[in-house]
Amino acid sequence: MTRVRRATLDDARAIAEVHVDTWRVAYPGVIPQDVLDRLDVDEREQRWLSWIPVEEIAVFVAQQDGRVVGFVSLGPCRDVDGTGELYAIYVAPGSWGTGAGPALMDEATEWLLARWDEAVLWVAEENPRARRFYERYGWIAEERRVEEVAPGAYVPEVRYRLSGLDRR
Repeated sequence: MTRVRRATLDDARAIAEVHVDTWRVAYPGVIPQDVLDRLDVDEREQRWLSWIPVEEIAVFVAQQDGRVVGFVSLGPCRDVDGTGELYAIYVAPGSWGTGAGPALMDEATEWLLARWDEAVLWVAEENPRARRFYERYGWIAEERRVEEVAPGAYVPEVRYRLSGLDRR
């Protein structure tokens, strides 16, 4: 069974491990291999330690058998005023298909749409698994960009939008 709860600073290491492991499994061929090889759990942990306590950001974790298997981070949109943004949602590859992703997305959409009428997210264009997942939840693709997702890694991304009116 999956339990979703608000992340604490004690979760930063587990979140960083999920983050790095998922990138390494999901993004070969999308992100240059040397960038994936350089991903560092310690560095990611420090980032999460700084992000988790930020008041306007929400980070939730999914736990199974007492272990963090996924996370989602959310907050105000970085480029569209008056809109929420799903910054990241990842589930450890060994927990794909266990219900952790849907549990996190349910929490995320509820949190976002309680605060904004619309929310956006960005996803790698070459990530069909994630794109299908978002589309099942009613997210609609709307524009494309090329973004530097890590130093030296320029990735075509697609922005998706979710309207609260579509979900009520």
